[in-house]
Amino acid sequence: MSRNQQLFDRAKLRIPGGVNSPVRAFGSVGGTPRFIVRATGPYVWDADDQRFIDYVGSWGPAILGHAHPEVVSAVQEAATGGLSFGAPTAGEVDLAEEICRLVPSIEQVRLVSSGTEATMSAIRLARGYTGRDTIVKFEGCYHGHSDSLLVKAGSGLLTFGTPSSGGVPQDFTKHTLVLEYNNVEQLQRTFEEIGETIACVILEPFAGNMNLVKPSEAFVHALRALTAQHGAVLIYDEVMTGFRVDLHCAQHLHGITPDMTTLGKVVGGGMPLAAFGGRTDIMACIAPLGPVYQAGTLSGNPLAVAAGLTTLRLIQRPGFHAELSKRTARLAQGISSAARAAGVPMCADSVGGMFGLYMAERVPASFAEVSACDVAAFRRFFHGMLEKGVYLAPSAFEAGFVSDAHSDSLIEETISLAAAVLASL
Repeated sequence: MSRNQQLFDRAKLRIPGGVNSPVRAFGSVGGTPRFIVRATGPYVWDADDQRFIDYVGSWGPAILGHAHPEVVSAVQEAATGGLSFGAPTAGEVDLAEEICRLVPSIEQVRLVSSGTEATMSAIRLARGYTGRDTIVKFEGCYHGHSDSLLVKAGSGLLTFGTPSSGGVPQDFTKHTLVLEYNNVEQLQRTFEEIGETIACVILEPFAGNMNLVKPSEAFVHALRALTAQHGAVLIYDEVMTGFRVDLHCAQHLHGITPDMTTLGKVVGGGMPLAAFGGRTDIMACIAPLGPVYQAGTLSGNPLAVAAGLTTLRLIQRPGFHAELSKRTARLAQGISSAARAAGVPMCADSVGGMFGLYMAERVPASFAEVSACDVAAFRRFFHGMLEKGVYLAPSAFEAGFVSDAHSDSLIEETISLAAAVLASL
């Protein structure tokens, strides 16, 4: 029996499902999860000492590659001074200033420990600022596991969310409205009918949790105009896209200035750190300045701040994001070409250092189109790549990530391996 299987069997006795986050269980692809024991650059090694080219990258944070020596050194140095204080530190100020400098829409920022905490706090603040209850999200977008956001989309216009998780009362989601991603007409009708009751709209500016789905220019600009017209707060959830698709985040690529932004993953450099911020007048409503309460014992943890600040400084190298985007696009184009050559209905897309693989003839633009992809075919492709030493997201509905450590030659090697797997399908 493999060491991975032994660990999984042990884990299932004491950890629900054997994992501490559901997608890690390989539930949608089948088989035994790989238990990672170490990682360096673009590679991870599992408990059986098999090496994989890693395109998960801790689900996005590892933009520099795993265990970057300067990031590790910064964390080690911070650790020698203490792990946590529950009091302000100079590093928090440095990181806050760097975030605000890189993302001009963020005039003030608060550090927290997870993306879920960031989006939950941003929504609470938007409600407190506007005095309204209704929030709007889009089908297929994931904004963490706070109660009011764990909702299914219903059918038709103005369908309020019903809980998509046990343990969430209907009352917690009755003010959450779910609309279709990229549907401009539906968005306009919604604001015409109930615009004055909407506290905020939260958007993944490039969806990454229903695989990679890009918004249309018309969609994001309509969203900005409608929220401004009706006094609703526009929240760009850049937990995944922040600093990953562009140095100044997805909002810079869109040419949009949101009212609030949530950040995570890259901003923590692989450590548990996230942030939410925005206009000064909105942020002034949060405690201790205003009535909206938010707190966190480990917020601004000195080790996480050191990792995040070092990462943000390193990705400002001239040409960093242009090079990352080029390599990621090459990966997507190469796999698409290999699929065509093999006669497999599969395509790929990318933005910045994110990519999506779809078992479909064309790139999806909505949750419905993503849902129509051939999940069984993806399962076969995933395991074929795993056998050849390539670690992809174990789900047909998750984006992948390229790091600065993925060289051009490694991208070409991955394309060749993919071509061999596709030919066998």
